[in-house]
Amino acid sequence: MESSPRHPSPRLWIRQPLSCADPAAANGVVIQDSRIVERLATGQEPSLPVDQVFDASQHVLLPGLVNTHHHFYQTLTRAYSAALNKPLFPWLTTLYDVWANLDEEQIAVASELAMVELLLSGCTTVADHHYVFSQALESAIDRQVETARRLGVRAALTRGSMSVGRDQGGLPPQSVVQDEARILDDSRRLIQHYHQPEEGAMITVALAPCSPFSVSRELMRATADLAKAEGVRLHTHLAETEDETRYCERLFGLRPLDYLDDCGWLNDRTWLAHGIHFTNEEIQRLGRAGTGIAHCPSSNMVLGSGLCPTLELERAGVPLGLAVDGSASNDHSNLAEEMRQAMLLGRLRYRPDQIGHDDVIRWATQGSARCLGRTDIGGLAPGQQADLALFKLDEPRFSGAENLLAALLLCGAHRADRVMVAGRWRVIDGAIPDLDLGALMARHQEAARRLWRAL
Repeated sequence: MESSPRHPSPRLWIRQPLSCADPAAANGVVIQDSRIVERLATGQEPSLPVDQVFDASQHVLLPGLVNTHHHFYQTLTRAYSAALNKPLFPWLTTLYDVWANLDEEQIAVASELAMVELLLSGCTTVADHHYVFSQALESAIDRQVETARRLGVRAALTRGSMSVGRDQGGLPPQSVVQDEARILDDSRRLIQHYHQPEEGAMITVALAPCSPFSVSRELMRATADLAKAEGVRLHTHLAETEDETRYCERLFGLRPLDYLDDCGWLNDRTWLAHGIHFTNEEIQRLGRAGTGIAHCPSSNMVLGSGLCPTLELERAGVPLGLAVDGSASNDHSNLAEEMRQAMLLGRLRYRPDQIGHDDVIRWATQGSARCLGRTDIGGLAPGQQADLALFKLDEPRFSGAENLLAALLLCGAHRADRVMVAGRWRVIDGAIPDLDLGALMARHQEAARRLWRAL
């Protein structure tokens, strides 16, 4: 018996955008299934008939933005009075006592709000670094996987860890410090259950000790060995403040990057958050290794951490991505706004003609994808995943703009009108279909209040 012929899936033309981040896609892109199958230059028409057309003549088209570092749970402690106006270490010690009371319901609603906020800002791939595990919060990554799947967003989730608490001279309370064997066992479990190594993956898992001084040297090395054996990536905070440098020199007799190298982390499967305080020689080493940096401009400003040497890093060959960082040191999860911050902060370190809107858009798309070890996202080339962000310029802030792509950053775009992930619309008319945003915010606010009251 002959099988019935398979009908080809529909072809969708995102037609004639107002402007596009990729000049080769000035007349739009054609989507089939989850991929881009054609990229159309000015005046070019699709090579085959299309089934559907989306008129993008009122939209600026970007590849979906890719966030490379966040702490979703911190949406519950935005603008927290006791932590205001403090540098990193005092800020951390203040908030650790709050975060130690997190439970599973709170991490679930915090993660949902953070992912929604990112998605509405044009972000199609979210990354989170979760390292707070108390007895009431042992399945945080599982809850995040469930949320990402429900929202249809692509997620790079990292299994963080802390094994050195205050009793051993560390910063976190003992209630969120875990046994190292338990950390490694749970890391294996999460990789085996959720990590998708294939192209087009919706969920990936990486291993991410909170910082080199939050875990032992043995756990840093064991984590690197496990990541290599399982074929997953590594992530941690590094070179965020001068206090961190002095701490590592006192504790290990090494600068942070030297210690990272000693633990087997300096390779092209690693990306690091912040990356501010590197010497010129260290920047070259990072480039030779192919180790990525997640640039966190707003967080760096809030905590007074310093200016990331973005252009030097990129020139050295370092994959450079963009990140909102945690919502207790930003205090938002809006990647479109973070692009503007990155450009303006860059102008304090470099001349205006050295860093422009196109550089920052590249960091937030192609560069961020490289940090996550992916070539199938971050662009509009045929064969890449159909992850798109489309912005309307219909607010007063955009009126009079001549360069429409630059206007996204200079005039302060903050909310996408349409967002597509893997060929499916996840944001339509600036909203997520079937999501009651008001109800989510009410649940989130109550979870935050409950966390504050726990002290």
